[in-house]
Amino acid sequence: MNKKIKTDAVDFMFDAILSLENREECYSFFEDLCTVNELLSLSQRFEVAAMLRDHKTYLEISDKTGASTATISRVNRSLNYGNDGYEMVFNKMKPARPQADN
Repeated sequence: MNKKIKTDAVDFMFDAILSLENREECYSFFEDLCTVNELLSLSQRFEVAAMLRDHKTYLEISDKTGASTATISRVNRSLNYGNDGYEMVFNKMKPARPQADN
């Protein structure tokens, strides 16, 4: 865990997120918390991570998501050298997620 982000304010926000019970509550909270572009950027990174995990190429990922190679590279670095947060979440999720176009 990055000690730079471990603050009371971040803990407070994470506690709020953990209190959400369904997708509709997530939409309501995150639409108030984030700008549209911030939310779309977060979801794009998560989709990029899923596609990298599925061994898609940078070109395939960029074509499908519109992500830049810099974004794809940053997500790839997190997958390979990060805190395993993506992997933890993917392992907990139901298999249903957007599938990359073939």
